[in-house]
Amino acid sequence: MEQLKVLVFSASFGNGHLRAAEAVIEGILIKDPSAKIIHLDFGDFLNKPINTIIKSVYSEIIKYVPKLWGKLYYKTAQVQPKSMSQRLLSRLGRSNFLEYIDQFKPDFIVCTYPTVSSILAQLRIENLLQIPIVTIITDYTVHSHWVHPGVDCYIVSCEEVKESLLSWGIKAHSIRVTGIPVSLSFETDLDRGHILAKLGLKHDLPTFLVMGGSYGVLKSAKRICKKLADSLVPVQVIVVCGKNEKLFRSLETVIAQARNPIVRLEYVHNVEELMSVSHLIITKAGGLTVSEALRKHLPLLIYKPIPGQEEENAHFVQSIGAGLVAENEFELGQYLSHFLRNPKELEIMRQKASVALIGHSTERAVEDILQIVLDNKKEAKNW
Repeated sequence: MEQLKVLVFSASFGNGHLRAAEAVIEGILIKDPSAKIIHLDFGDFLNKPINTIIKSVYSEIIKYVPKLWGKLYYKTAQVQPKSMSQRLLSRLGRSNFLEYIDQFKPDFIVCTYPTVSSILAQLRIENLLQIPIVTIITDYTVHSHWVHPGVDCYIVSCEEVKESLLSWGIKAHSIRVTGIPVSLSFETDLDRGHILAKLGLKHDLPTFLVMGGSYGVLKSAKRICKKLADSLVPVQVIVVCGKNEKLFRSLETVIAQARNPIVRLEYVHNVEELMSVSHLIITKAGGLTVSEALRKHLPLLIYKPIPGQEEENAHFVQSIGAGLVAENEFELGQYLSHFLRNPKELEIMRQKASVALIGHSTERAVEDILQIVLDNKKEAKNW
């Protein structure tokens, strides 16, 4: 039997595209440990100075003028795949992509970032690429940038995203509702007592997890921690600062003066453990963070979602009853106080979160992807 070869493209704009790609790779290797998989950053195929500028501009917009990002997002949300702008985007780095793909000769290609998906899908339409393209949409909504008739298979989060793709003219047989792939570590039941002991926390206190995303853009994170630190209702807090060194340092005084226990962490690789011991997460609304929390049956309190895909993800969470959205600091404080005084409401949201997703999203996605590859090989032989 020939060795399975897989090419995976993600992008380092935020962390979600990367985490979804890593989850699929993990799932493929469980199914086929001998598979040869190469994981590449889409930006590496662009002009390096241009790629650096794009990432820097994106980061600054998200941090300081998120409303501008929202305007750009919604203004381009209905752009047709055949539009001039989309045609120009689909020509980015295509010769480099073709050259690399021709050298590696993968059995299929997985994309977790829309631009590279569109580039390769257009090459499929033009018969310049004969390798199946699988696109994983990493949000609970569909921006037009994801949509291209040349994609062989879409892996999507929920029925609403499937319906949106159908409205764009994508064929039903090309869409698989598996849930957004997450690391298999989120599918495992963990020992809550053991994890709390490692963190130096108590097993009988409500535990609130504060996470700010890969860009550290959870506004007012220090003040959120201060509110919880001073709460008259006992609570313990885990705050993940990520790469935000300023936030990490600023919490020293909060912790020193806190009535309630606070554990501050920098960038972590055990989010599944932190979610497993928590009763509520206060966070942004990235597609992967939402998916990971729902897999852990963890209610979400989403604070000031960035206009665009985060806002749509937040609407999804709220619509299924697994969380709430706070648009300002006053609302956030009100919700926190309410949950501390009414823990049964968190349990209701936990129950809603527990049935929100089908489960085993990565395993289901990988099975569907491998079946498509098998079908494609059969068609090629018959041809």
